[in-house]
Amino acid sequence: MMGDSVVKINGIYLTKSNAICHLKSHPLQLTYDGGFSEIKEQEMFKGTTSLLSHLKSGGDQGKRHARASSRPSSSDLSRLQTKAVPKADLQEKDAEIEVDEVFWNTRIVPILRELEKEENIETVCAACTQLHHALEEGNMLGNKFKRRSILLKTLCKLVDVGSDLLSLKLAKIILALKVSRKNLLNVCKLIFKISRNEKNDSLIQNDSILESLLEVLRSEDLETNMEAFLYCMGSIKFISGNPGFLNEMISKGAVEILINLINQINENTQKCGTCLPNSGHLLVQVTATLRNLVDSPLVRTKFLSISALPQLCTAMERYMGDKDVCTNIARIFSKLTSYRDCCAALASYSRCYALFLNLINKYQKKQDLVVRVVFILGNLTAKNNQGREQFSKEKGSIQTLLSLFQTFHQLDLHSQKPAGQRGEQHRAQRPPSEAEDVLIKLTRVLANIAIHPGVGPVLAANPGIVGLLLTTLEYKSLDDCEELVINATATINNLSYYQVKNSIIQDKKLYIAELLLKLLVSNNMDGILEAVRVFGNLSQDRDVCDFIVQNNVHRFMMALLDAQHQDLCFSACGVLLNLTVDKDKRVILKEGGGIKKLVDCLRDFGPTDWQLASLVCKTLWNFSENITNASSCFGNEDTNTLLLLLSSFLEEMYPSLPSHHTGSGRPCGKAQGHSEAIGAEFLKFEFNFSAT
Repeated sequence: MMGDSVVKINGIYLTKSNAICHLKSHPLQLTYDGGFSEIKEQEMFKGTTSLLSHLKSGGDQGKRHARASSRPSSSDLSRLQTKAVPKADLQEKDAEIEVDEVFWNTRIVPILRELEKEENIETVCAACTQLHHALEEGNMLGNKFKRRSILLKTLCKLVDVGSDLLSLKLAKIILALKVSRKNLLNVCKLIFKISRNEKNDSLIQNDSILESLLEVLRSEDLETNMEAFLYCMGSIKFISGNPGFLNEMISKGAVEILINLINQINENTQKCGTCLPNSGHLLVQVTATLRNLVDSPLVRTKFLSISALPQLCTAMERYMGDKDVCTNIARIFSKLTSYRDCCAALASYSRCYALFLNLINKYQKKQDLVVRVVFILGNLTAKNNQGREQFSKEKGSIQTLLSLFQTFHQLDLHSQKPAGQRGEQHRAQRPPSEAEDVLIKLTRVLANIAIHPGVGPVLAANPGIVGLLLTTLEYKSLDDCEELVINATATINNLSYYQVKNSIIQDKKLYIAELLLKLLVSNNMDGILEAVRVFGNLSQDRDVCDFIVQNNVHRFMMALLDAQHQDLCFSACGVLLNLTVDKDKRVILKEGGGIKKLVDCLRDFGPTDWQLASLVCKTLWNFSENITNASSCFGNEDTNTLLLLLSSFLEEMYPSLPSHHTGSGRPCGKAQGHSEAIGAEFLKFEFNFSAT
């Protein structure tokens, strides 16, 4: 049995004075009143990258490092040192809770003696767990009871043992004792160093250290403990990278705590008129953690219920100079805006479009941030006409998109290899380059906002936008970058809808028709569909109709009617309808069995697609104008099929209509509503049929 003047460290017995001397050079230190003295960063992390530097830079986004040992250097927490007790601490001591002597002597002291004597790590860990439970039972956790310093001295000596498992158990008890200032900072550093090693995740999970860390963020003062919060959040970020912690983090209120922390940072920044030291670095850790959590439907629901998106927008506005913060928040938004309710919540923040445009202008050449911002804008404008209008009304919105288009178009051109150097490998599918990725998402935004009738004509008349779209089709093939070519074509399709005098699309319609030919002869159905849609708009012009016939594009359109692809049939039929407006071109429907193919489309798709059925009827109506005999026009077989189909369609739309019609008149009056307009087409065509 060793005397009171002897302590045991790693199985070696030393006198207390020798132990203190031995530990003198170690950087993390505990004072007798429970506080840590200040340390030098370079001493604490000899041979490793500074942890604070790691946190300030955002760390390795999503990556953690396995190490031979993650524990602090040999006695980081174990050196004891006396110092004067501050006046505030004396006042705190006056409020200390008296300890139940019987409980202390019978339940606590035996465990402390066991901790001092025991050499087996597993037994010591079990004793720490027992101690935590006993302290909780005796209402001795927190910082308001006597003999707390005795506990802290005993616990901090054990850190020298060098076990990550034991260190976590000790840290959990120390945090439960509500340590403050340097003490809190250094225990957070200890947990951070252990959490960096992903091999320790199972230890962290088994010991529920996450709850202790969240409690620090929930209950401690942010301004007083900014650096401790930084290390605490660093640990939580590492933990959040493991999907196994997701449900635990959500159930323990991590989302609410982190959003509240962002709110505190925003309020402090507003109050002080400037960003507090380290607050940007803390935001990097908070937003990186939320980024890891946001894939969960439960988290998305919480984000909406606690109005998290406006807080994130405010943080992005106030920390726009911090690229790491902006990138993390952009990553959160890019995930959330894949859902309509989240899009609506983000769009409700009145300055969101101005915010995203400012980010693009500030970080125009920072691809990793810009690509996400443009993706968010694409989501916001995908199915929301009000969003398209709000975006376009922001000052300089179109110019910002044009400038971004020019920047990444040039970057993409410079990265292109000459055609002769591409080889066969070039034809193999490859992921888009960074420049192409931005252009893909940018052309999607342009296609979306072009849908708005107040924006589309403006874009169609913008020579810069149209010029870059056409240039994209000139130098990019579907083999080069399928998605970019298809998006550019879709944008041209939306712009070609507007028949306005100053439209660059209309001025260059024949050149566009030429560019589309290479898409028509490709094996890519999406590319073919977008090209046919553009022809559907452009073929309202007589010159384009002449081009279509001269280049046998009409034969291709009729061949597409056999594709058993509903959208393709619809678009191809639209082109044929426009061609048959010209009486001289109606004869082309007899080429290649065009009439039969239209009748087959009506039979196959008409019962479920009334718009397609209406297009077919209009096309056949144009073809049969002024005929005297249906059979001579369509042939007996197609005539009989058409009569049966039209009768069945009319019976479905107008159940009270007589099954046989008399007279050769046309229905008069304006059709009311979409379905009645389509029904009118059937009636007109069926009356025409009956009359012949």
